Amino acid sequence: MENVILTVKGMSCGHCINSIEGNVGKLNGVHFVKVHLNEEKVEVSFNSKMVSLKGITDVIEDQGYDIQ
Repeated sequence: MENVILTVKGMSCGHCINSIEGNVGKLNGVHFVKVHLNEEKVEVSFNSKMVSLKGITDVIEDQGYDIQ
């Protein structure tokens, strides 16, 4: 199990939280995803044999957010 904390710019509201947590959470291999809106962080726990970090970041960026 891998755990990462991503710095994500552009999140500003509850919709952003639901969008990221919902879409990343649907990926096979993602066990936990939590958006920390005020800190501009997204915490993800995932099985790297099932999903890559790039796959996770692509889903976030495809929604219009910028990963630092």
